[in-house]
Amino acid sequence: MLPGKVAIVTGGTRGIGFAVVRTFLNNGATVVLFGSKEESVQKALTKLKQENPNYQVMGMHPDITDMRAVERAFADIKSRFGKIDIVVNNAGISASDSLYNYEEEEFDKIIDLNLKAVFNCSKVGAKYMKENGGGVILNTSSMVSIYGQAAGCGYPASKFAVNGLTKSLARELGRDHIRVNAVAPGVIHTDMVDSLPEEMIKPIIASIPIGRMGEPEDVANAFLFLASDLASFITGAILSVDGAGMC
Repeated sequence: MLPGKVAIVTGGTRGIGFAVVRTFLNNGATVVLFGSKEESVQKALTKLKQENPNYQVMGMHPDITDMRAVERAFADIKSRFGKIDIVVNNAGISASDSLYNYEEEEFDKIIDLNLKAVFNCSKVGAKYMKENGGGVILNTSSMVSIYGQAAGCGYPASKFAVNGLTKSLARELGRDHIRVNAVAPGVIHTDMVDSLPEEMIKPIIASIPIGRMGEPEDVANAFLFLASDLASFITGAILSVDGAGMC
C-alpha cells in the first residue's frame, strides 16, 4: 500500500510506533524511525533486520523538541532518499499525578514532547512535502483527548491540542496536497499499559464492548490506511481506534 514512499516515524522504537514502522515496511515503504536514545534505536533496528534483512529502514535519535535538531535530521533524510512522503508524529509521554502534586517541570516536559515536537516535525516535514507535490502527516492522539482523564491533566491537554493542530493543519495544508489526520487509540497492549496495576486495567477492559484491549497492530493498520491512497479524500479526521471504549 506504500510502495516507494519514504516515511518518518517518531517514537518508533517500541509499542505503537514500532508496530507502525513494521507495518509500513511490510507495505513497501522506506522508513526512518526516531527514538530518544541511540541504544533503543539500535535495538529496534536489530530486531527489524532479524525479522527481514531486506527491510529498507534506518534510525536516528534527534531531540525533536528542538527545531534546529529536527531541521538537521530531516535535511539528512531528504539528502539520502530524495524526498519525504509521510511523517508520523507518534512520540509521547504521559503522567498520572493529581493537579495538587503536578510539578510545572513535568507539565512542560509533556507539552514539549507531545505537542511542540509534533509542531516541529510537521512544520519541517510539510516544507519538503510541498516541494515534492504533497504528502501525509499523521499524529497520535488518544481517547483521553475526547473524554479527558481523572488525573494527569497534562497528557489529555496535550492530546486535545494535537487534535486542534491536526484539524487546523488539514485546512491550511490541503492546498499543497498535504493531508493531515490523527489516530486516537484507546487502551492498547503496550509496555505502558503492562506497567499499570491489574485492578486499574480490569474495569477498563470490562467497559470495552469488544471485550479486549487493542494490540499495537490494530493502531498501526489505522495509520497504514490513512497514509495510503485509499484515504486520498480524508483529511482533518481524528480516527478512534478504541473498541468503542468509554462511549
